[in-house]
Amino acid sequence: MTFAEARALFPVLERIAYLNAGTVGPLAHPVAAALVDGVEADLVRGRSGIPYFEEMIGLRAELREGFAGLVRADPDTVALTTSTTEGCGIVLRGLGLEQGDEIVTTTDEHFGLLGPLGASGACVVVVEPDPERILAAVTPRTRLIAASQVLWTTGAVLPLAEIRERSGVPVLADGAQSVGAIDVRAAGLDFLTVSGQKWLCGPDTTGALVVADPDRLAVVSPSYFGQRRYEPDGAFEPQPGARRLETTWLARGTLRGLLVALGLRPDWWLERATTAAARCRELLRSRVELAEPETVATLVAFRPEGDPPELVALLHEAGVHVRDLPGRNLVRVSCGWWTSNEDLDRLVDVLDR
Repeated sequence: MTFAEARALFPVLERIAYLNAGTVGPLAHPVAAALVDGVEADLVRGRSGIPYFEEMIGLRAELREGFAGLVRADPDTVALTTSTTEGCGIVLRGLGLEQGDEIVTTTDEHFGLLGPLGASGACVVVVEPDPERILAAVTPRTRLIAASQVLWTTGAVLPLAEIRERSGVPVLADGAQSVGAIDVRAAGLDFLTVSGQKWLCGPDTTGALVVADPDRLAVVSPSYFGQRRYEPDGAFEPQPGARRLETTWLARGTLRGLLVALGLRPDWWLERATTAAARCRELLRSRVELAEPETVATLVAFRPEGDPPELVALLHEAGVHVRDLPGRNLVRVSCGWWTSNEDLDRLVDVLDR
């Protein structure tokens, strides 16, 4: 697949410099077609009968294998979710945290992680997103280190597997801005959340949770398809592996569309995304105050001279889609494998006005 062919998969790119996959990625023709085909199948063939349920079970199994392949994990360690937020919640509820337990996190986390942390009942210790400060915050009461692999604010990459090895404390890695954007491996991480609709360009409300040891988490939101058998009093035997943690039934079109999205990326996706992000930084460096962490991913953040929401609105009017980060005086640019030089030129053309 050439770069031109890859761009042609996304009709939105004909009009828009789509630089906001960190929020929601662009939708490709084949993904949209799979979504529509799934709905039409439901309409014409119905949503019942043995063939229907066999297909749904098979699609879910294929998706677990697909997500496992993305992060070099065992499919038995993968649970399907609707978002990274849900994945974080499954972990925080399943750990059985108690008053007096501590969780170490950073100042630069999204509420998708912070919300489940705050509802956990544990004491949340917040430090700067620096490996040494995270490690220094660990005490005998620390039950979990929970942080993003790629910070949604500056695009900095945290070495969470290394932090896990040095601290000996279980790590929950929020992969919302990493999986699909950079090369990610689940090895060395206890828990890894994945977003389907961001960098993987899948349908809305899709994702996964990778759990190194699924037996470690209690099943606190049991679902019909998370159990093998149950008793009249509600006692149940969970499914093997991470399937026991799944809470949500996904529509046929959603499953089909997500499968297509996972197989969409060309072999050169990582090189192209990395190159695009590097060029974006180069173009912005002389124009604005650029956030430049030591280790970078495909998110590029900068502080404009004026009001960030006003600049984002101005860019939107010009067909350039980025976002501001409320309360942080930052504008964020997401560079994907579909990002062209022309997209980035359109960004800086507006800044130069």
